[in-house]
Amino acid sequence: MSDTTQTLPAGAFRAKPLAPAADRASTTTWIAVLAGMIGAFMAILNIQITNASLLYIEGGIGTGIDNGTWISTSYLIGEIVVIPLTGFLSRVFSFRVYMIASTLFFALFSIACAFTHDLGLMILARGLQGFAGGVLIPMAFTMVVTKLPKAQQPIGLAFFAMAVTFAPAIGPTIGGYLTETYGWQTIFFVNTVPSLVMIIALWLTLEREPMRLGLLKDGDWIGILTMTIGLSALQTLLEEGNKDDWFGSPFIVRLAAIATVFLLAFIWIELKISKPLVDLRLLRNRNFGIGTASNVLVGFALFGSVYVLPQYLAQVQGYNAEQIGEVLAWTGLPQLILIPFVPRLMKIFDVRYIGFVGIGLFALSCFMNTTMSLDYSGDQFFLPNIVRAVGQALVITPLTAIATRDITPKDAANASGLYNMLRNLGGAVGTAALETIITKREQFHSNIIGQSINLSRDEVRERISRMTGYFLSHGVSDLAAARHQAIAALGTIVRRQSLVMGFSDTFAVIGVMLAIAAVLLLFARKGSASAAGAH
Repeated sequence: MSDTTQTLPAGAFRAKPLAPAADRASTTTWIAVLAGMIGAFMAILNIQITNASLLYIEGGIGTGIDNGTWISTSYLIGEIVVIPLTGFLSRVFSFRVYMIASTLFFALFSIACAFTHDLGLMILARGLQGFAGGVLIPMAFTMVVTKLPKAQQPIGLAFFAMAVTFAPAIGPTIGGYLTETYGWQTIFFVNTVPSLVMIIALWLTLEREPMRLGLLKDGDWIGILTMTIGLSALQTLLEEGNKDDWFGSPFIVRLAAIATVFLLAFIWIELKISKPLVDLRLLRNRNFGIGTASNVLVGFALFGSVYVLPQYLAQVQGYNAEQIGEVLAWTGLPQLILIPFVPRLMKIFDVRYIGFVGIGLFALSCFMNTTMSLDYSGDQFFLPNIVRAVGQALVITPLTAIATRDITPKDAANASGLYNMLRNLGGAVGTAALETIITKREQFHSNIIGQSINLSRDEVRERISRMTGYFLSHGVSDLAAARHQAIAALGTIVRRQSLVMGFSDTFAVIGVMLAIAAVLLLFARKGSASAAGAH
């Protein structure tokens, strides 16, 4: 681990430091921490809040389906790029100023999204919104590790877990309801009141600190440049790859080359210089390395499942935004009840086993969706979603406690940036990979089923005959036209069945990734919950 003084988190309250022997944080500290959790919740919520409403937004700004996904991607790029920068910039501008300013700009850019009328401005506004909002995720995490005494850190981590798991689950529900009831523009106003509450709370509770603009001249600017270019190219590659047939496209090949060169250069720079932007040496710590690796796989599953389920309900079952939100609500609402009890469980059981059980239940919920049929819709998702909610409630708090077990306050900012960036990056990779898997597996199943659909089979001819009779009895007067419609309808049924099977395979992939994460967690060192973030 780095022992350079520049890794001291700017968020440490130097005016009123916590006494090492203190076992309870002050009311002022808790207000600051909870305000930070509101920010993390809103920042993560906005990754997914547009998922169930993309078709409406695309129509509102006059763009097509292929380009509309950039509404979500641009936000995620902004978040992924800024998260590793947060520790450095919070030292430069002071924790208090940087967090309050980021909250303000997050709200302003959110409002700007509601007033955009073309794709270019929407991408710009969403990217800037993500760049401002992404700051709030690692800073909330850092506040738990640096502001709360060891005995209360599991409680703070539980609040952080609620932001990480509940926000993605409830995002499409909120977005779908607002879109169907008041119009898509309203989903960008949900940040206004919470942001105002945050600004007031942080203004009153965070200690004033001087800005240290002199640090700018010693900044790891080459690392910042290579990271920004590399991550932006990687995220663009992930977004555009499936649409452009991956490496069959020269554009994707160029993006892959740029991402590879710049990210390798970034890693080399960070390992060589004395004051790195991101201290990758922290990954040598056994628990932090294992916890971060598991966190990446959980991010893959967490964000990937929130992408896959709405896509299934929209494409296969024809659900609208509000109906999709109602189904997803059952992956989020039970967590509000369960997560507060996790710190108590962590005092009784080994946190590794709690995390293992939580990830295992999350995986089980995915495997429960691997035998879907054409009739598999909202009601059938109820039980898997409840199992998933229980599992997710038991994942993030133990996982974060394991990762931060040996992280000291002076390394908290670097650890927070790395840990949260890689989880979001895992989510971005997961979403792109699962989108490709859906497409490829649908094609595979369509070819297999299609080989059985030929006119030499009696059952096929009988099915076409019945469907032809149906169309003749429902307004089609010409026999040839009715037969043509029957064959087309049969093709639609085959495609829909193939799509269902493709989604089933995709849930299986998510389950396997989670199973790997669960086993990996068992290799972490045993430690009590109170060891997390030990001073």
